[in-house]
Amino acid sequence: MRSLVTRRAALATGVATLAAIALAGCSAGQVAETSLKKPSVYGVNAESSDQSVAIRNLAVAYKGTTGYPAGADATLQVGLYNQTRQTVTVLISSKPAAGTDGKDTVVSAQSVGLVGGASATPSAAATASPEPSTDPSAGPSSSVTPSAEPSASAPAARPARIEIAPLGAATFLPEDAQQLQALGLSGKLVPGQSINLVFEFSSGAAPLVLQAPVAIPLVPASRAPGVPHEDTEE
Repeated sequence: MRSLVTRRAALATGVATLAAIALAGCSAGQVAETSLKKPSVYGVNAESSDQSVAIRNLAVAYKGTTGYPAGADATLQVGLYNQTRQTVTVLISSKPAAGTDGKDTVVSAQSVGLVGGASATPSAAATASPEPSTDPSAGPSSSVTPSAEPSASAPAARPARIEIAPLGAATFLPEDAQQLQALGLSGKLVPGQSINLVFEFSSGAAPLVLQAPVAIPLVPASRAPGVPHEDTEE
């Protein structure tokens, strides 16, 4: 009798152990699968100090592993969302980043401008005004005034003064007819680096300084749209 009881106890213990191992394996599999998931959107998200404007998915368009050479123009992508019932104007410019300790991982641009036709986004109410900012406290806006020197190869650009309708939005993507570009980069800009940008708001919010990183391609670099296939075979 004791032998039978001992065998039953051992069998029950073994079944419990196997169940625990199986559960642990399932748990590990779920964690591993979750860890493989990548975010569908890449970029910087921020808001103005008064919460009037939300900035979403700010990044520099990917242009292959070689990136952009110094002096070139870089296409930006961003979504600007007016969260008020009043029209808000956003002025985007660039200036050298402070406190970089001489590192060249963050570059600036001579100016930021709108290039091309009207935005294809129906909800966008983006306009450009040739007049510079009249706010004496808006120091960074001087980088987008007509006196700024454009890059030699830059097409005609208007200052990046973007007017957004109440509760409206203005989005800029690399494939849009109207592009938002950083003109005349101060240095080479490659994946892993970023560009220093300044956002000013007509709502009275304090200027917001953000560093837009080079975007991560949604497909491997050698297969990215517009990037020649790189043969890795020797």
